[in-house]
Amino acid sequence: MSTRQDWGARGEQHERSNGNLEREEHVDRHDGDSVVDIATVAQNAQRAQDTAIEQRAEGKPEKPMHALASMLGPAFVAAVAYVDPGNVAANLTSGARYGYLLVWVLVLANCMSVLIQYQASKLGIVTGKSLPQILGDRLGNGGRFLFFAQAEVIAIATDLAEVIGGAIALNLLFNLPLLLGGVVIGAVSTVLLFFQGGATHKIFERLVIGLLLVITFGFIAGLFIDPPNPLKVAEGLIPRFTDGASVLMATSMPGATVMPHAIYLHSTLVNDHYPQRKHKPSIKEMLHGSRIDVVWALALAGTVNICLLVLAANSLHGMTGTDTIEGAQHAIAQVLGPTVGTIFSIGLLASSLSSTSVGTYAGSEIMKGLLHWNVPMWACRITTLVPALFVLALSNNPTEALVIGQVILSIGIPFAIIPLMSYTHNRDLMGKYGDSTAKHVLCIAVVVVIVLLNVLLIALTFMGKA
Repeated sequence: MSTRQDWGARGEQHERSNGNLEREEHVDRHDGDSVVDIATVAQNAQRAQDTAIEQRAEGKPEKPMHALASMLGPAFVAAVAYVDPGNVAANLTSGARYGYLLVWVLVLANCMSVLIQYQASKLGIVTGKSLPQILGDRLGNGGRFLFFAQAEVIAIATDLAEVIGGAIALNLLFNLPLLLGGVVIGAVSTVLLFFQGGATHKIFERLVIGLLLVITFGFIAGLFIDPPNPLKVAEGLIPRFTDGASVLMATSMPGATVMPHAIYLHSTLVNDHYPQRKHKPSIKEMLHGSRIDVVWALALAGTVNICLLVLAANSLHGMTGTDTIEGAQHAIAQVLGPTVGTIFSIGLLASSLSSTSVGTYAGSEIMKGLLHWNVPMWACRITTLVPALFVLALSNNPTEALVIGQVILSIGIPFAIIPLMSYTHNRDLMGKYGDSTAKHVLCIAVVVVIVLLNVLLIALTFMGKA
């Protein structure tokens, strides 16, 4: 460890090399009107080093909070997937039909999402690769293609809901035809994707996070106009059902919450966050930052989802015609005023733009990782956009496509979370950062619950009971 005398000796040596012996006592560095003494600089450096050693010994991050703050962002981008138009529709329907009854389901689903998304980020941080890349390295040619096929179908189904939601928002705001609205959503989201990756990736993150904040305000504004009863909200945290229909609704909600494309993408985002690898923190520091990132991001997304349910429970409970996004918006405008209805539509538009951009990003990474194809982002954008435009052009009730999209997403969830939990427990892959036995058991329990719920949802849907 260096002492103050060491610093002084090094300073004198440095000054001799530069022919500045006359300044060996003090070095003045002018910053405006301030003067910094070299002894003060040495003392501060000494303290910082001592602090870093102490924190390292205690297992704490060596960098200050502003350094940790620089690691935040990837989880907020992934969290956008949790407030897409499909989730909006599901939460509004639940609140309008059953009041505060199923608040606890959203809380539970969000807790599981925190675990899943952290595992995805952990895999990317430790290995330096995305989940699709690891799958692509370990599967044979046939397996890679089949896995890609189902993942791409998931990406298309995801974009279907998001583009439809955006088209509905533009129709509500500007009376644009749904097909034209879908084209506008596709064009604007493509512009957002130009900033993805490389030196401009931080700009992409900031744009998506900005849209996430708009979503948050747009969807919770109604609660400020007509605040709910806190006691009734608290009662919704008690696990219970009223009838078979409420059980079915509760079954569908976790499946609508966990997003497979967000799992695939998060393991990429944590590395794209550092386009210049020389500035990349240590794995330990990144994992610490990721835990904070995931908790805060999913807490925000979960709060938005819960607020949507509470808004519907408080203002729309018992009303008819709220089983579609358009119907729910009209009901909100009728009960809370046209201003709140407009703000809700703006939130829906922001939700669509951000989530469809993230969904296309995920589709690109899936293709790159599994097939080893570097397809231009605009081509990926067209691949997922065209089916959504066909639905908007031909369907009399595009909102029905949201239900189909949720079922398809449910089918894809096991293909994402099962390999994820297997890889994060693999010591050959993860080294000392592999999951402990206790954590692995917890992860398996979460996987079993989610898979069973989604299998039940799919079965009930095909039986016409969901």
